[in-house]
Amino acid sequence: MRSMLDRIESFIRERDLISAGGEVTCLVSGGADSTCLWHALGELGYRVRAVHVNHGLRGANSAADARHCVELMDAEVVEVAPAATEAELRELRYAATARFGLRATGHTASDQVETVLLRLLASGATGGGIKARREDGVVRPLLGVWREETEAYCRERALPVQVDETNPDTKRGLILDEVLPLLERLEPRSRASLLALASERPLLPRRLESALAELLASHEGTKARDLGGGIRAVREYGTLRLEGEVEWGSWRLSSDEPGLEGRTRRPGDRLAGRSKKVQDLLVDAKVPRAERDSWPIVVSGDDVVAVPGVAEAPGWEGVVVVERRSGDSE
Repeated sequence: MRSMLDRIESFIRERDLISAGGEVTCLVSGGADSTCLWHALGELGYRVRAVHVNHGLRGANSAADARHCVELMDAEVVEVAPAATEAELRELRYAATARFGLRATGHTASDQVETVLLRLLASGATGGGIKARREDGVVRPLLGVWREETEAYCRERALPVQVDETNPDTKRGLILDEVLPLLERLEPRSRASLLALASERPLLPRRLESALAELLASHEGTKARDLGGGIRAVREYGTLRLEGEVEWGSWRLSSDEPGLEGRTRRPGDRLAGRSKKVQDLLVDAKVPRAERDSWPIVVSGDDVVAVPGVAEAPGWEGVVVVERRSGDSE
């Protein structure tokens, strides 16, 4: 099971979900996914505690689930009123546990695939799934592993689990028991293809994709295309760059300096010429935790040259022009 633990740890580190050796509260139901989550994070050296939210929807079975979590994981039980839909139940759970700070749930790659299918069927949307990190401090460290892997993990570690007998009667239960097996008979790679649709990276509009593809295919020394919104794509021999203003949420960024790029922070990012991490700069500037992962930073190659509204690297003062729409919180 070490390879699975390594994958979970890599997923956490790549997305900066939990600080190394940090505290995290696992929201546990008693099923294989959340039991695996609780045990695996403990094995990886995180300081883990368990919380079970009891909606009381299944009478004696709900009480048995709560008792199981207390006995196996020393879980604290939070009593919450029932609700009509799965979405309402989820939001009630997250609101009732907000006082615990950073919380982790046992959502897996299997849940991602089911979510993608449900959204495709409901609206025809072709992307978007479960977020690895929600804005309210809920993280999903198991999105890189499949449900059968969490079940195998619990069996090999002799971890007892509870089974929710109502799951087969839900839409997700039908997808799991009937739709996915049929899709895999038609195409063995169907799960991987559906999982790719859950990417949190936005897809380019077709018009922009077409314009960029045309530039990349060009053999002219220099060629440019107007992409709209004040942005130009310029191809010069072996390079392609974007010029003009960039809107990033409530921010508008512009610069005459070539080669600059905008992105969100990554683990270990530091402002060029300074020892302080970007994460610490955001904390010192009192940027709310929920906004830090989406806060723009400006880079030149591997160097972070500006954290808009927070700091600029020595020698880069005023190179990036930053505006933020009024009315947006800092």
